[in-house]
Amino acid sequence: MPHPITADELARFDISGPRYTSYPTADRFVEAFTATDYESALRVCSPAPLSLYVHVPFCESVCYYCACNKVVTKHHSKAKRYLQYLERELALVVAQVGQGHAVSQLHFGGGTPTFLNDDELRQCMAMLRAHFNCLPTGEYAIEVDPRTVSAQRLQALWDMGFNRLSFGVQDFDPQVQVAVHRVQPFEQVQALVEQARTIGFGAINVDLIYGLPLQTPHSFATTLTQVQTIKPERIAVYGYAHLPSRFKPQRRIHAAELPSASDKLRMLSLALDMLGDAGYDYIGMDHFALPTDALSVAKRQGRLHRNFQGYSTQPDCDVIALGVSAIGRVGSTYSQNAKTLEAYYDALDSNELPVVRGMRLSREDVVRRAAIMAIMCNGRIEFEDFNTAYVVDFQSYFAKELDSLHELQAAGMVVCNAQSLQVTAKGWYVVRVVAMAFDGYLDFARDSERFSRVL
Repeated sequence: MPHPITADELARFDISGPRYTSYPTADRFVEAFTATDYESALRVCSPAPLSLYVHVPFCESVCYYCACNKVVTKHHSKAKRYLQYLERELALVVAQVGQGHAVSQLHFGGGTPTFLNDDELRQCMAMLRAHFNCLPTGEYAIEVDPRTVSAQRLQALWDMGFNRLSFGVQDFDPQVQVAVHRVQPFEQVQALVEQARTIGFGAINVDLIYGLPLQTPHSFATTLTQVQTIKPERIAVYGYAHLPSRFKPQRRIHAAELPSASDKLRMLSLALDMLGDAGYDYIGMDHFALPTDALSVAKRQGRLHRNFQGYSTQPDCDVIALGVSAIGRVGSTYSQNAKTLEAYYDALDSNELPVVRGMRLSREDVVRRAAIMAIMCNGRIEFEDFNTAYVVDFQSYFAKELDSLHELQAAGMVVCNAQSLQVTAKGWYVVRVVAMAFDGYLDFARDSERFSRVL
């Protein structure tokens, strides 16, 4: 079934803006928020089950499109020291949170988490289980570089307790893979996905990127066809943001080889059409899922949530982040660890949590966060329910913001009446633009280079 938004409408609303994995966004964090502030937040952490995020920064080789915090090295001995310091950080966190707190979600990100060998990953999981109660019904995910795993490694990950995998694919075209320095044949990924399913993994995600050098609409359509034959439960389709002044690896990409803006939008349109025809539900932004997947079920039931890893089925909960550069959320605070290994190690050598910046949310931040997350996750705000939950009159509190939605309303992206604000089926494709209207920090002129394009 064709998607309801036209290419002209996609182009019209393709502006720069936040992804809203948090609100306020991480660029608003301040150094005045310290490890002491984080400790105070941890001591009054919610008794509800936690989400844990573990950042593994190491990669054996650099992918030229990458904007992640990483350490490129072939020296695997560095992992041993990192795990020692990770254990120190974990002990400092648990000293404030308490032993045995329930965990319903765990995500290993990077970098390349599978840079760690099986013994090191087992050690890390054992450390976490020694301090937390990982619930048997929880979601335990790890990002996987297909070049770093085999059938035996996938079995080892399952035996460690992981039940969700995310394969970084990006593109299957050989020329594109060479251009971004990430070569991994389709047959290799296909075999790994089949092996993962045989082992028991029932929730497999594949990441794709459109807008990479040497990509064309035709070549990307071929990649989409290949991905459909694998039939992962979830697919993430990200737009490449070329920001070489901010991300050094991107300086190795030849700007002349990047697809035109019109071709990039054509690739997005192809993804929407082809994945829709293949039976995938459009979750929002860059996420697609099969109708039977928990993410699709959560969206239909209005239970979708959003955290630093994107859309989630888990209830809105505290996120404790471990490792260099990791960002967490506890109560009404956000915190981020030191971005370099040296600074991370130095803090822990002083027996201090390695937090270098963060934010304590004001009441206005909390109210605006609730509005933005309701738009991003459910596409709807019922004013009466919102007023009761946050003791405000939505239409008065956000009068200026509601007025600013006139262009989106005229374009059929949102519907506002006396009772509610509703994102339409068409509006879901530019849901970030709708949410941006409620961002109290956003300055469109000043922030145009700060964020990636919406599409």
